[in-house]
Amino acid sequence: MPDLVTKLRPKERTRTARPPMYKVILLNDDFTPRFFVVRVLKAVFRMSEGEALGVMLTAHQRGACVVAVFTREVAEEKCRRANDMGAAEGFPLTFTMEKED
Repeated sequence: MPDLVTKLRPKERTRTARPPMYKVILLNDDFTPRFFVVRVLKAVFRMSEGEALGVMLTAHQRGACVVAVFTREVAEEKCRRANDMGAAEGFPLTFTMEKED
């Protein structure tokens, strides 16, 4: 009987891809008071007073600031809640989101 060589086929492994991430961005405006922006950042994004002040000042100085990075659904919800808080008080506070590179 001839010698047979059997090669095993490598097992295929499937990996689930990580979900795409989205940046939540605070846009600066000249009408929303600073204390209100800090209050929104603390309420919606659960930041400490110091973190919220830093984000608010960065947005004020540079025109925009990345607040946090989330999955799409979470980013949409956080933007909606933060924008709704501003609208409820009559301020043009704007948070947007964009896909992270």
